[in-house]
Amino acid sequence: MVAAARPTVSVFSHDDAEKVLSSAPLPAVFTAPIRPDVVTFVHTNMNKNKRQAYAVKYEAGMDTAAESWGTGRAVSRIPRVPGGGTHRAGQAAFGNMCRGGRMFSPTKVWRKWHRKINKNQRRYAVCSALAASAVPALVMAPRPKNNKDP
Repeated sequence: MVAAARPTVSVFSHDDAEKVLSSAPLPAVFTAPIRPDVVTFVHTNMNKNKRQAYAVKYEAGMDTAAESWGTGRAVSRIPRVPGGGTHRAGQAAFGNMCRGGRMFSPTKVWRKWHRKINKNQRRYAVCSALAASAVPALVMAPRPKNNKDP
């Protein structure tokens, strides 16, 4: 999709909205190619740079002295909490399928949270978005509906 070429624009008086003072050449940025894919890519990746790292504690779900009972007891070989006199004794522990156990593949803070975007790509996205603002059909088009709109 390419914006329509508009060589000149009218300059209106701030006192009288009908009065045209002069015409000026349209800046070249408004005739740049419109690339929604580049704008979306840059916007998505720049938004990722606002994130903060999060993770579960590295020892969460592993804070018991559980050991497997082995075979021959007609129960699974998952580690079991030792002791007696409490509901917790004999319960399965550690596994991601166990109540009170650790999660599968615990989240780590060294995940790749931020993204680098080429400076040229960022500039291209700005030019493309500006050029799209010069096309009345795009500006006047209805916005896509989503659940966050009031």
